[in-house]
Amino acid sequence: MKIENMSIVDLAVNLSDYLRKNGIETVLSGGACVTIYTENKYMSYDLDFVLLSFVNQKKIEKILLNIGFHITGKYFKHEETPYFVEFLSPPLSVGEEPVKEISEIIKEDKVLKLLSPTDCVKDRLAAYYFWDDRQSLDQAILVCKNNPVNLKEVKRWSKNENMEDKFRLFQSRLR
Repeated sequence: MKIENMSIVDLAVNLSDYLRKNGIETVLSGGACVTIYTENKYMSYDLDFVLLSFVNQKKIEKILLNIGFHITGKYFKHEETPYFVEFLSPPLSVGEEPVKEISEIIKEDKVLKLLSPTDCVKDRLAAYYFWDDRQSLDQAILVCKNNPVNLKEVKRWSKNENMEDKFRLFQSRLR
């Protein structure tokens, strides 16, 4: 796999496909989804893959070592790209709820599973709600402005997370 000069989307698609062929199912989440959904208006350099089932870290290391990645702390790096990769433990969830809808990007015969725009917004709002990360609030707004997002679902989820006040601020900034 030639990694040099790959965009974040191409790297995510190729890594996801390579992992799947080696028995590891993942879903992309976090800032990389924001980068994809905003067409690079926000730029993330990390690819957060949520594992759909438990996978031993040594198995992941071995598989990625075969294509030139090395582990640095909790991240995987490759000398041909500025992006770094992290694997998050299952279950795939946003806040206290499991993710219900997974989107896909298909390039050639390769598939990337990623959070839907609505769950991407929830993911970013979770960072804002629980850690007061204002940059994540801005990212949620960017995703909403560039994609169809089910705001009724985001409102319902926010209520279940006991974050109605912060949701109202998000809603007012969105207008």
